[in-house]
Amino acid sequence: MLRESMSPDHPPVPDIAARVLHRDAMMLIIDKPAGLPVHKGPKGGETLADHLDALRFGLPSAPELAHRLDKDTSGCLVLGRHRKALADLGRAFASGAVGKTYVAVAKGVPAETRGRVELKLAKRSPHRGWWMAVDPAGQEAISEWELIAAGEGLSVLALSPLTGRTHQLRVHLDAIGHPILGDSIYGGASRLPGGPVLHLHARRVVVPQPKGKPAIDARAPLPPHMMATLAGMGLDPAEVAQAADAVAFSKL
Repeated sequence: MLRESMSPDHPPVPDIAARVLHRDAMMLIIDKPAGLPVHKGPKGGETLADHLDALRFGLPSAPELAHRLDKDTSGCLVLGRHRKALADLGRAFASGAVGKTYVAVAKGVPAETRGRVELKLAKRSPHRGWWMAVDPAGQEAISEWELIAAGEGLSVLALSPLTGRTHQLRVHLDAIGHPILGDSIYGGASRLPGGPVLHLHARRVVVPQPKGKPAIDARAPLPPHMMATLAGMGLDPAEVAQAADAVAFSKL
C-alpha cells in the first residue's frame, strides 16, 4: 500500500537565487519551495520576504510578488522587478492572460477524464483567516482539470485556475470529491509536524509579452516529495511533467 510522502517539517530553505527559472528586466520567475510562506502570518517565522534582497541582481530595490502561492504549494512564482513591471503583471494576472498549469496528486480517481469546476468561493469564517468554502454568494471561481495518470487509488491531475481565488484549486478538488493528498485544511490530512506534505505544484507559467514578443514560458521541476509519491504509484515523474505541459486549458 502506498504511503503518503512525509516530512519532519519542511527542510531549510535553499539559496533562493539558485531557484530562479527566468530573469529579465521586468520580472523574475522562481521555483518556490514547499513550506515557505510568501507573507508573514500571525505566528511569524521565515517567509519569502526574508530572501528577496538576494534577488535584486543589481537593481536598487528588491522584487515584489506579482501573485501568490500557498505556503505548502511549490513551483512557479512571478515577481515584478520595479513598479511599472508590477502594474503590468498585475493587469495580466487579473485579466486571465497568464497561463498557469499545476500538477496535483488527489485522492480517488474521477469518473471523467476532464472537467471544469465553477463554484463561487468565500471565506469560511472571519476567524479562520484565509480558509475558504464554496458559497453561492462568494466570488466567481473557475478551475479546469485533466486526468493524466492514476494508480494506488490516487489520481494525477493537471489543473488550471482560470480565476485567482485563495485556495481555489484545493477547495474545488475537495468539492468534487477528490481532495489533494496531504491537504490538512480541506483533505483531512494531519496538521501535526511531520505529517504528509501537500501534493500541489505550480508546474508552468506562461506570461504574455508586449509588441508581439514571444511569451515567457517557465517550468519548475516537480518537488522531491511528489516525485517519491509518483514513483510509488509506478509512474515516471518526468513523463508526468511532460503530460501536464501538453494539456491545453481554456482562457477566461
